[in-house]
Amino acid sequence: MIPVDEIRLKVRGHYKDALAAGTCGCGDCCAPSTSPDALEDFIGPALGCGSPVTHAELRPGEVVVDLGSGAGGDVLRAARDVGSTGRAIGVDMTPEMVAAARGNAARVELDNTEFRLGEIEHLPMPDATADVVISNCVINLVPDKRRAFAEAFRVLRPGGRLVVSDVVANGTLPEAIRRSADAWAACVAGAVALEDYTAAMRAAGFTDITVLTASDAPLGRVYSATVRAVKPLN
Repeated sequence: MIPVDEIRLKVRGHYKDALAAGTCGCGDCCAPSTSPDALEDFIGPALGCGSPVTHAELRPGEVVVDLGSGAGGDVLRAARDVGSTGRAIGVDMTPEMVAAARGNAARVELDNTEFRLGEIEHLPMPDATADVVISNCVINLVPDKRRAFAEAFRVLRPGGRLVVSDVVANGTLPEAIRRSADAWAACVAGAVALEDYTAAMRAAGFTDITVLTASDAPLGRVYSATVRAVKPLN
């Protein structure tokens, strides 16, 4: 296993370089540099592994937290859906991405957004402050997925929901892939089997875990899935 700090540095560098190059890495990290009137034209189509905002069924007034928010595409979508009485908060560990996200939010004049620098295994926010937690193609980048899900559970209010789109593995990936820092940054090496992914959710305390979408892949390859879960009321 590659040391966690090495993986973190590689991933941070990968997304910093992706932003500078105007590409999107493997997540929903980039928004176009132009500023037309329509929000969807500005942020472009949903990238990453899926569209957690679409499946989150956001309601006006809710507080949404996006784990690994990149340059803010899903946060902007969520901010639009929760309206002026709600709030959308993005957390990302890459300073350049946080700066880009703040700039994108300012350009579309969505003042119910906030972007914080931090790691999703150590979320910079208090307990029980969010109604919904979303994430798009990011938790696969985290070696300790149970810790990431535990943090999502912590910041959710009782009855809150988690909706994540991510990369998972069909079976076991080759050891050479697991040991490649480049493959970690490319959203491959950190992928685990869907049953292990949902088990990490369950270990954090989530219930009502439902696989909403899942693509296909040959044995030993990765594919995308969207999963929903709930924090119990008690």
